[in-house]
Amino acid sequence: MGVLAIDAGTTGVTALLVAGDGRVVARGYQEFQQHFPEPGRVEHQPEEIWQAVLHACREALARTSERPTAVGITNQRETAVLWHRRTLSSPCRAIVWQDRRSAAVCARLAEAGHEPRVAELTGLRLDPYFTATKLAWLAEHAKDTWREVEAGHVAVGTIDAYLIARMTAGREHVTDASNASRTLLFDIVRGAWSPELCGLFGVPEEALPRVVPSYGEVARTDPSVFLGLDLPIAGIAGDQQAALFGQACHAPGDVKCTYGTGSFVLINTGAQPVRSSAGLLTTVAWKAPDGSLVYALEGAIFVTGAAVQWLRDGLGVIGAAAETEAIARTVPDSGGVVFVPALTGLGAPHWDPTARGTILGITRGTARAHVVRATLEAIAYEVRDVVDVMASDASLDLRTLKVDGGASENNLLCRLQADQLGVAVERPTVSDTTALGAAFLAGLGTGVWSSTEQLAATWRLDARFEPGDRDDAGYDRWRLAVEKAKGWAV
Repeated sequence: MGVLAIDAGTTGVTALLVAGDGRVVARGYQEFQQHFPEPGRVEHQPEEIWQAVLHACREALARTSERPTAVGITNQRETAVLWHRRTLSSPCRAIVWQDRRSAAVCARLAEAGHEPRVAELTGLRLDPYFTATKLAWLAEHAKDTWREVEAGHVAVGTIDAYLIARMTAGREHVTDASNASRTLLFDIVRGAWSPELCGLFGVPEEALPRVVPSYGEVARTDPSVFLGLDLPIAGIAGDQQAALFGQACHAPGDVKCTYGTGSFVLINTGAQPVRSSAGLLTTVAWKAPDGSLVYALEGAIFVTGAAVQWLRDGLGVIGAAAETEAIARTVPDSGGVVFVPALTGLGAPHWDPTARGTILGITRGTARAHVVRATLEAIAYEVRDVVDVMASDASLDLRTLKVDGGASENNLLCRLQADQLGVAVERPTVSDTTALGAAFLAGLGTGVWSSTEQLAATWRLDARFEPGDRDDAGYDRWRLAVEKAKGWAV
């Protein structure tokens, strides 16, 4: 038996067929277009995402004779999607999580004193990052479309809900609790949509999807629209929560870091939501079929891998991201150079949108290797910033950090990370942990795996990096440089 996992990411869709022993037996991938109509705006065409799903799944299925018994879905979070309930066509492009157009909505609500109550109910903060702010913007600026929402003709949701509507030929309008908890409309203690928040943001509750568990059969695909497949949809989770599950971080205190364009550090906090006093987000990790919720603390770091891309595409000092390890190893340290990659502001735990990228400590002796090494050090420092706050807020002792994502293949970065945290860093053999988490959820929900213990037994270690001497002086320089980077774009 195998599980088809669909990972609908920000730039493309990955489909995996995962066997009962946790092996990835086939893979498909399809990119889709990014739309940037104005500075600060990022959009996706929902139909293009749906076609990418079909292409990626078709490609994966063509590469193996094994047939799936269930489907799991994970997705870019916070992105707002609208679609006609009858035709499933979209009246407008999706507004992507990176989009900043709703900053004025957030400022207006904050000035009116709503942020403490919003944080109390949702565990989040007023920021354009989250779905409800985007919907409020649409209500103001796309009035004809919004009237269709209010009339019940147009549904709203996140990417998972849209894909399930497409896969079921419009029969189902559902989302899971992990995705719902990223909208600013979900009461994370009650585990339900909040009428108070729906009123605040002007979103009709009846337009929202029904909230279902993260695993267990919640719908079935329609073979007439989904590659001839009649399968239970039995796993749903936002991408970072899915990665937490895929890394077998099933117990309180388990921590993972996904190194992507940005980096996301999540710690499982168990059955109680832990509130952060220092800028971390409290979120639902997953919801069990019995209705119980597991929570996580999350630190969202906006720029990590993107800093390496900037070295390549912006400065031209490297030819490929994979070169960074070899170049950085040609020098023993950064030579006093500190790079704060606040290219789009600072995320957790600083949350300063006016911060900007800063390179300090340059001398006549500074070479490109020092800048490259400072970039890898910056990623390790950023993660330490978040993990130190997590350990304090959650009152949990960090045992190990499990890592995934493209930059986790860099052995020097993993070594620097272990040194900075003072704990071992573990990298699994399967790097697609987001899609793997969706497969694990769907398999757990349909009996492919009987327990999280059985799932954890399929997790395989690729490399373990033990901590060495910690460069606290370097970290102190980093903290000083971060303060200098703040408030630049006033």
